[in-house]
Amino acid sequence: MLILLDQDGVLADFEHAFLAAWATHYPEIPPVAYEDRRSFKILDDYPPALRGKAEAIYTAPGFIRDLPPVPGAVEAFHALLAMGWDVRICTSPLTQYENCVAEKYQWVERHLGREATQRMILTRDKTLVRGDLIIDDKPRIEGAVKPSWRHIIYDAPYNREETEATRLTWQNWRNVLAGELYRGDY
Repeated sequence: MLILLDQDGVLADFEHAFLAAWATHYPEIPPVAYEDRRSFKILDDYPPALRGKAEAIYTAPGFIRDLPPVPGAVEAFHALLAMGWDVRICTSPLTQYENCVAEKYQWVERHLGREATQRMILTRDKTLVRGDLIIDDKPRIEGAVKPSWRHIIYDAPYNREETEATRLTWQNWRNVLAGELYRGDY
């Protein structure tokens, strides 16, 4: 089975790192709390007057590289490989990619090992990537073609309106993937 894992929000904890950086840079301005997030794109949850400040945080040198792992993600990544599954990191670079692209590789090397960088796929259109499953926090993944993979949503407050989707966290991943295998579509 070929499993595609998104990086930001699934392996790397973008949300909580952003909140910590916001508190450091703008302690006088309350951020949008994680549980109050409603849009996949973080800028859409902030008023126009604060969007430049928000963007400056996550495009700053070192931000992507220094993200902490989502709790349980590193262990799950290695467990999936140990089970003999082909696991790839399928991630989209930010539009302002100057720091992002290299730092995504640095993050993977730091937390998953140098050999895991050989498993990375950077693309703006994930529908072009073949796989059996994609685990991604984006509620709807659209692109140029009908994807070959089945989308499992990594649970987050901003994707909970997708009520028909299979949901996963690193606390329940074994049960969710066992259910997928039981379906027998692979």
